[in-house]
Amino acid sequence: MSGEGRGLPDQHLPKLRLDELLDEVQARIDAARGTQERVHRLLEAVLSVGRELDLPQVLRSITEAAVVLVDAEYGALGVIGDDRMLSEFLTVGISEEGRVRIGALPSGHGILGELIRDPRPLRLAEISEHPASHGFPAHHPPMHSFLGVPIRVRDQVFGNLYLTQKRGAAEFDAEDEAVLSTLAVAAGVAVENARLYEEARLRERWLRASSQVTSALLSGAPSADVLELIVERARGIVSADAGMIAERVAGEDVLRPLLAVGLGAERRRGLVMSGQDGFVAAVLSAAEPLVSPDVRQDPRIDPDSALWTGLGSVVGVPLVASGKSIGVLVLGRTVGRTPFTDTEAGPLLGFAGQAALALELAERRRDAERLALLQDRDRIARDLHDLAIQRLFAAGMTLQSTQRFVEHPEAAERLSRTVDDLDETIKIIRSTIFGLRTSGGANEAAGLRRRACEAVKASATSLGFTPALRVEGHVDTDVPGDVADHAIAVLGEALSNAARHSGACSVDVRLALAGGELTLTVTDDGCGMPENAVRSGLRNLEERAVALGGTLTVGERVEGGTRLVWCVPVRSAGA
Repeated sequence: MSGEGRGLPDQHLPKLRLDELLDEVQARIDAARGTQERVHRLLEAVLSVGRELDLPQVLRSITEAAVVLVDAEYGALGVIGDDRMLSEFLTVGISEEGRVRIGALPSGHGILGELIRDPRPLRLAEISEHPASHGFPAHHPPMHSFLGVPIRVRDQVFGNLYLTQKRGAAEFDAEDEAVLSTLAVAAGVAVENARLYEEARLRERWLRASSQVTSALLSGAPSADVLELIVERARGIVSADAGMIAERVAGEDVLRPLLAVGLGAERRRGLVMSGQDGFVAAVLSAAEPLVSPDVRQDPRIDPDSALWTGLGSVVGVPLVASGKSIGVLVLGRTVGRTPFTDTEAGPLLGFAGQAALALELAERRRDAERLALLQDRDRIARDLHDLAIQRLFAAGMTLQSTQRFVEHPEAAERLSRTVDDLDETIKIIRSTIFGLRTSGGANEAAGLRRRACEAVKASATSLGFTPALRVEGHVDTDVPGDVADHAIAVLGEALSNAARHSGACSVDVRLALAGGELTLTVTDDGCGMPENAVRSGLRNLEERAVALGGTLTVGERVEGGTRLVWCVPVRSAGA
């Protein structure tokens, strides 16, 4: 028995060793299964991010897959912008309410910036112990362990994956780093595919928009409609909040706004761009689209200009026609939005060329219409001269030769008056011919004849009828601008007086330039000037005449009514 008792420990040794071996085999089997499961999850994650083609969704899928693969509590993906800072920052694990409480998203300082400066995997057991750590803002959740890897698209670093707070462990291990690095490689391929798909869709949208603009140009649509189509299509394609087209004013260093849409459109329609604005000047001389990531910080602009109010990133392109810049197309995004990229801005130059073409076609149309109008007026003037005046002149000569055969004094007097009326009619027609041949040119808008016509027409509302107007002489070319201004002011006051005081049924206006004097005569058939009438208006007219070295005469007509004569010396505008 004692011998058997002494042999018991030796009998149990093989069984203990077998249990240990079985436990070790089980542990290795579990580890193998865990590794296999992780590999499967990694493959699923790679396939998942590879299926998406919409870039924002691709970035979201990458971040969510990374959090699951390495058992992290929080994850983020930062996109690196042209300024080597974070232009986008997607987060997983932090609620929307939490993000709002934290405030502005990070831009790339501290630990996050470390991966931008040195794009290699970074693994930390404690974030706060790293020299680049700057701490966390208020309301930020506590974070200790950290794992970050760069995402490369071909040879360029597109962004970084950031994972924090390893679940069930104090820190991320080497296997987590390897898994995340593998995902980052797949993410780079997925981002590149999404970018190519996005660029293809963008090209398709630009082609469709260009086709619409071309159709509008060929159909002869008004230039304003074509410009609005151009700005709206460009604004929609590049997701801009505001758009504006401005045209250079000939002979001046300013740009006149032709169209404004979107944010602050009403305000921007009334703003004139200065050629001295550094950004505008740079756009005019640029050979490609010019992007300002944040126009508020751009030293080239006038900070007090209302043109840039509310805008952050801005892109401008020149409108080039016949080898010279004739204007600019400007698009802007609101403050805080992602800046324009070269991919977005690149096609704008060709699109802006269509806007320049629309402006050039509009100018050609205006020139053609102006030429057609001048030719029509010239034809009318020629017909009046060759037909009407000659017939009237012949009729007058016939009546004059008939006078010697008329013995009755009253009949002879009537013939004489008729001949005088014919002479007066010839003068009026000749004045009209001159007006037809000189109007429509550069001075049409400022011509005294036209301004007098507009003043007479405007008085019809208060008078109840349109006064008769007769213009004689070269008033459009030989009356200086300051004298013309005085004459129009006097005419307006005279017509206003006739409407308020005379009770007239008819008013005659005669504007004549002869013998170096401009004479404005306004007569009516009313009751005359009341004795108690306020004469401050007449004093103003007299002062205008005296200031120009002329005279004002106001009196009653023999046949009833009032006659006002304003006469000033005129030195020819061309002298």
